[in-house]
Amino acid sequence: ITFAVVEWVDVFTRKAYCEIVLDSLRHCRNQRGLLIHGWCLMSNHVHMVVSAKIEDISEILRDVKKFTSKQIVKAIAENRGESRREWMLQIFRKHGEENSRNSMYQFWQQDNHPEELFSKEFTWQKMNYMHNNPVEAGLVDKPEQYRYSSARDYVGSKKGLLDLDLI
Repeated sequence: ITFAVVEWVDVFTRKAYCEIVLDSLRHCRNQRGLLIHGWCLMSNHVHMVVSAKIEDISEILRDVKKFTSKQIVKAIAENRGESRREWMLQIFRKHGEENSRNSMYQFWQQDNHPEELFSKEFTWQKMNYMHNNPVEAGLVDKPEQYRYSSARDYVGSKKGLLDLDLI
């Protein structure tokens, strides 16, 4: 599944905003049975290979998007040192006003780009694509060098930032 920020705004260039997403995923893993098989948080979107033990995965992901959107917008609004604060909030407000489902702001795009991983080969194709995203963006030379990804867990070089349910 992929979540993208409206207008592909590069929000996740600040550690504080990344931590909101990671904390939400940790909570859902520990409290709601979310199984995180792989992930990669880029500057304006997140890729995940996930499943769920008990709850419906769509309900968990809906709540992740709802919670993180509120928390990230709040963090941006309260961060007086955020040089991009005004224009980001203006974009989120504009999209919120255009969407009757929102009261004020819209942070994530409505669609999630879910894909069913129907075979071992297709699953690894998606995992490799996800882990190579930072390499393709020119951020790192090797997938395992990227901090906000599960690639290091799969390479075995280092433990990543989230506990995983390895494939």
